[in-house]
This record gives sequence, C-alpha cells and structure tokens, in this order.
Amino acid sequence: MSAPKKVVLAYSGGLDTSIILKWLQTEYGCEVVTFTADLGQGEELEPARQKAELLGIKPENIYIEDIREEFVRDFVFPMFRANAQYEGLYLLGTSIARPLISKRLVEIAEATGADAVAHGATGKGNDQVRFELAAYALNPDIKVIAPWREWDLTSRTKLLEFAEANQIPIAKDKRGEAPFSVDANLLHTSSEGKVLEDPADQAPDYVYQRTVHPEDAPNEPEFIEIGFEKGDAVSINGEAMSPATILTKLNEYGGKHGIGRLDLVEGRFVGMKSRGIYETPGGTILLEAHRGIESITMDRGAMHLKDQLMPQYAELIYNGFWYSPEREMLQAAIDKSQDHVTGTVRVKLYKGLASTVGRWSDHSLYSEEHVTFEDDAGAYDQKDAAGFIQLNALRLKLLAARDKRLAK
Repeated sequence: MSAPKKVVLAYSGGLDTSIILKWLQTEYGCEVVTFTADLGQGEELEPARQKAELLGIKPENIYIEDIREEFVRDFVFPMFRANAQYEGLYLLGTSIARPLISKRLVEIAEATGADAVAHGATGKGNDQVRFELAAYALNPDIKVIAPWREWDLTSRTKLLEFAEANQIPIAKDKRGEAPFSVDANLLHTSSEGKVLEDPADQAPDYVYQRTVHPEDAPNEPEFIEIGFEKGDAVSINGEAMSPATILTKLNEYGGKHGIGRLDLVEGRFVGMKSRGIYETPGGTILLEAHRGIESITMDRGAMHLKDQLMPQYAELIYNGFWYSPEREMLQAAIDKSQDHVTGTVRVKLYKGLASTVGRWSDHSLYSEEHVTFEDDAGAYDQKDAAGFIQLNALRLKLLAARDKRLAK
C-alpha cells in the first residue's frame, strides 16, 4: 500500500488514539483529520478538540459530531426489531456502533479529499474487522490504516515512552496498568481485560459503571409503559420521545434498578474466546417490552420464522457485516414482520429484572373469546380438534406400525 497523503482518524482524545495521531504524522508524514463521535458515551468531548489542536491538527480538520439520534434510529432500533442477541445473550452494544463510525469516516474522507481512514482497534479483536469491512463496503478504494498491526509499540511501556518523546500529555492514572478497558455508547458499556481476564474470578463491583448492584436497587418495584409503532419504541408513560431520548430514559430506569448486567465469555470472530462485562440497562428493558408487544400482535408463523433468522442476523452484526446484502435481506424480512407491532407494554422493574406484566394493542391477535375457559358461545368447536389430531398423528402411526412390524 502506498503511503497515504491524508488520513481521517477515529479519534477519542485518549492516550492510544493520540499516540496513533502522532504516529501517523511521523510515520507517513501525512495530514490528519480527526473524527470524534458523540454516541452517548457520557464523556465531555471538547477535550478531544483541545488535544487534537495541541497535536497540530488544524481546526477545520477536527470533526466532533453528536450522532446519537442517527445511532439509535438507524442502527439500534432496526437491530432491536430482530430481538438480536449474539450467542443468545449479548445485545451487541459495541458491534452496532462500528458501522456508523465507519460510515462517517468514509463520508468525511470524501468531503476532505482524504485517501485513507485509520482506527485504533488492535489486531486481536473484532473491531478491526467491523471498521474495515464497513469502510470497504462503502468505498472499495479507501485505504485503511490499522497502526496496532503495523507499529512496534507492543507494550504499555513503549507507548508511554513514545508519548513522552512526542510531548503527548499523559493522564496520571495512565502511567500505571489500567485495571480494564472500557468502551461505551448510549446502548451499553463494555469492560474487558486485566482484572477480568480470568473467567473464573468474579468481576469486582467497581467494574460496573451504569447500574447499581441489584441487591442495592430500590425495594419497591417501578412500573413503566412503553409505546410502540411498527416495532420501534415511540413513547414512555404516554410521552412521545425521540429514539435517543427514549433509550436515554430507559437507561436511567435500568441503571436505578440494576437491570442489564451481563458477564459473558464469547467467541470472537477472529477465533479466540474473550470475557467481557456488559451493562445494557435500557436495551434490556427495550428487548423485554418489544417481545411483549410482539406476543399479541405477531402471527405465530412469522414470529417463529423471525426467531430462526435472529441468530444469523446477530452474527452478521457481530462479525461486521452490517452493510452486506444478506444483512439487508434479513432486515427487509424483519421489518416486514413489524407491520402490526404497534401498541403498549407495561413493564415491571425490580431488583435487576424487567418483566412484562401487561400489553394491549388495536392490532392484537389475542382473542379472549376463543381461549376462555368459560362458555365461548360457539366461537370454537372443540370437536374440530379430533380430526386435526388424527391427521397430524397419521405419519406417526405409520412409523410406529413399521417399527413394530420389523421388531417381530
């Protein structure tokens, strides 16, 4: 790959990406554009601007953008229509943010005339795959630079030496070994590494940042009502809200009641197992409520088919194939299934659990007249079940008769 002339860097303002910024300048002698995304990680982003300017980046080459609404509306909500969970548990909080970041990197590259983008993901994890597959899907000619796969800064000591040699400010707590690595956005917080690397050891309480310990949560349950339209949450307790506002509010409810904690050992796309601590308070409530409204508005056949598609859909997102044709095909089927997923769900929040306790909808398929144990006034003829059973039993009878005959 020829040396890039101008690079758009996914820049957090932290030590690692600041080192990458300077490394790009010294290694390639190229111009650097920084992109810092506000995805609801809960950090002040203005210091990232100041740090970039300190490292010689022109003000017009510093991009800091609030993309929370786009993140929830166009990425999180479509994913939740599928009830997507990787390996049956993980709500894909890190995975779903990467295609949006890559999208903006590529768009900024086009707008500024840059010929390359760069990220700070290591060569061991999933994020390198997610960033790069998304970038190539959006611009097949873009160059992608992954410094962790190129440089010789292979230890924390070497990183700090490079930082000091290049006058990169080092926060005092960075001079020692960080206890664990954290990635955060509006959907979740992910913690990995160091004190979490032995999966036999219980995670220390200080790892959890968004949720109170369920044992310390309020002793009284709280009830909320979430309104849905075509599979997307649109209101809480009757108040209409934007997608990002809804997720923010659900995070507050979930954090207060200790909801959404997950200690997971997962299979990374690159092949190794890793242990992570995830907190997805609002997403956990949203998943419960979405399944609650689906239960009365979706046909059994459509729901069961969607549940069969979900693991493949979740794996595509986890592995970085958001912009693949197969994900888009699955999304079309999932979105079609949500045509009538409209109504309201009442959820009980208590000591780490979110439980559906009520649901109602003008689109409901539930018929009390048909399922009642009381007189159904002719809505259902129970005698019909005899023929239904006999027809379904026919092949089983034939199998049993053959086995009985051959056993003689």
